[in-house]
Amino acid sequence: MTATLRPLPTLAELLELASVVSLPLHTTFRGVDAREALILRGPEGASEFSPFVEYGDEEAAAWLAAAIDFGWVAPPPLIRDRIPVNATLPAIGVQDVSGVLDRYPGCRTIKIKVAEHGQTLDDDIARVREARNRLGADGRIRLDANGGWNVDEAEHAIHALAEFDLEYVEQPCASVDDLWEIRQRVKYMGIPVAADESVRQADDPLDVARRGAADLLVIKAQPLGGIRSALDIVQRAGLPVVVSSALDTSIGIAMGAHLAACIPELEYDCGLATAALLVADVTAEPLVPVDGSIPVVRPELDEALVQQSLAAADRDLWWRERLERVYGVLQGWSESTGRHAAPTE
Repeated sequence: MTATLRPLPTLAELLELASVVSLPLHTTFRGVDAREALILRGPEGASEFSPFVEYGDEEAAAWLAAAIDFGWVAPPPLIRDRIPVNATLPAIGVQDVSGVLDRYPGCRTIKIKVAEHGQTLDDDIARVREARNRLGADGRIRLDANGGWNVDEAEHAIHALAEFDLEYVEQPCASVDDLWEIRQRVKYMGIPVAADESVRQADDPLDVARRGAADLLVIKAQPLGGIRSALDIVQRAGLPVVVSSALDTSIGIAMGAHLAACIPELEYDCGLATAALLVADVTAEPLVPVDGSIPVVRPELDEALVQQSLAAADRDLWWRERLERVYGVLQGWSESTGRHAAPTE
């Protein structure tokens, strides 16, 4: 199948079709209590540009490529129409665990944030124990440390938490070298190591696979440049993958769901239920789990909800100026490689 190349939409077109929203969260997550996103309206439907505010323009350019790909190009053929998803449990106190998990009906897997700055291993153990008690013996528990441990800390923590029957531990250490080391240390325990930041924030997202530093990869559509770019990485890596989100609105979640629906082997529940963490969304039919899964659909924007969630004027300006800068980066990529950001089949 040969791909033709569609020119980038103009910057003026993107800005005209953009709305900046700020959506409050039920629980503080990644140190924020509201998620900001720039929503675009493309010929294929709504799309989303929402790199975290601390990311630089070069890193954010992949997110813009993904937004254009999803909003301006039809997705590849889909293999499935529903995606099983995991619950996401932030680094909260034990008393709040049940309230959060109630927002994930039917989910058989829980991803639990650990190694939070300012917390202790005892806090993590208490949170994981409460989640296991809530889930029962048949459910699956995976941990996400976001690179918060060094190798020795990770080894100690994994030993302390192994009694809760862990499915895998995601990004226990920050560097690829440390991931490789901790994988060797805990391999005998049968607890796989997953890589997330080492894929989506790396100059070479395949480096972690080539070096044998992970048993599986966590794949996210936005930071990897869109559905097609992520599918290429999945194919070349040759490892099992978990498709996850980056605390997106339901529009970004839909992009991830379409990616998951294109992957031939989907062995793990996907991290695509984080819309349940949002108090508000931009669609009247948010992609929250029902019976442990979400549908593969393109949600329709509810313009009234968008208007209700518009960001303050200074934040709107910040995002529009960011879009302009990042568009320049993406345009430079296109000119230097001879390729456009939005291929069509």
